[in-house]
Amino acid sequence: MTTDYNEGLENLQSENLDLESTPATYEVITYPADFTLEGLVSKYRKGSMTVPGFQRNYVWNIKQASRLIESFLLGLPVPAIFLFTDEINNEQLVIDGQQRLMSVVYYFDGYFGEADKNGRRTVFRLTGLNEKSPYYKKSYKDLEDSDLGALNKLNDSVLRAFVVKQLTPNGNTSVYHIFERLNTGGTQLVGQEIRNCIYHGEFNNLLCELNKYENWRRIFGSITAHKRQKDAELILRFFSFYENGDNYERPIKDFMSNFMKENQHLSNEKSRDFEILFKNTCDKVVESLGEKPFHIWSGLNVAVFDSTFTTLAKFGFKDNLRERFSNLRDDAEFIKGVRGATADDSIIELRMRLAKKYLVE
Repeated sequence: MTTDYNEGLENLQSENLDLESTPATYEVITYPADFTLEGLVSKYRKGSMTVPGFQRNYVWNIKQASRLIESFLLGLPVPAIFLFTDEINNEQLVIDGQQRLMSVVYYFDGYFGEADKNGRRTVFRLTGLNEKSPYYKKSYKDLEDSDLGALNKLNDSVLRAFVVKQLTPNGNTSVYHIFERLNTGGTQLVGQEIRNCIYHGEFNNLLCELNKYENWRRIFGSITAHKRQKDAELILRFFSFYENGDNYERPIKDFMSNFMKENQHLSNEKSRDFEILFKNTCDKVVESLGEKPFHIWSGLNVAVFDSTFTTLAKFGFKDNLRERFSNLRDDAEFIKGVRGATADDSIIELRMRLAKKYLVE
């Protein structure tokens, strides 16, 4: 596991092993489908094909995008994209190939990338090509106006897709693992970064907003957000145990992913309840235990956090909480529950039970 992924947190071997654990057995079918570029752009515009929301969604420069468009115009082969069929939301998720797809969409739209803060957009003219190329500096509109042959060739060019569909178990849980294994950029996405892509929606937006909360930053121990989103993942971890801890099954990464998927499109009322619960708990933790209370040995211990924070949110804050918490941390069995096999069902039950014993009873 990369150092930056655990930066600021205690490096627990059991958590790393859980992250790298083998996924459940799935029955998944994959079949090829050839889409014309005109058809792909139409599906994207109608919303039946979606690029999951993520800040690194589009990173190509205009030269890279231009060379891709030129490849289609020249009849050169282009690598396939991967689509995941989400029958729940009746859409196809682009899980590999978003740079290629969005380059095509931008060229057909006539503008490169999104608008700047002043609403200005750059006209997409093919840039970085050989100056003798018949397509040098040509926009899509230029093709419409003066080169219908090239325009039709581009519209009818085919981009192959591999369409993935999960048959069993019911749901879309395999998409996390498929995305995890397909993305092969310079820095591989992990954990919450993947969920942020796949389960974009109201719940993910809420996690991002709560991650900025001042007292949460005091608890986590850093003013700035964690660069691999471990802080947002801890908030998800809390909600998962708070709402569904009685049904926990390892691996914990799937436990959190399933919870995030089930709550992907959170109602306004539920979102508000979650916000109030989380912020109130943060406020009282800082008031009672001070800043960085879960940095026990060497960085924030995620197991101390999930057991203590969840217990306090569920059962409230008692008198002498600082002393109660100190006694909990000194308990030999609790130490076993937060430094050993932290993702095991029995160990999680142990530390939750001890947290309740010391902090509540």
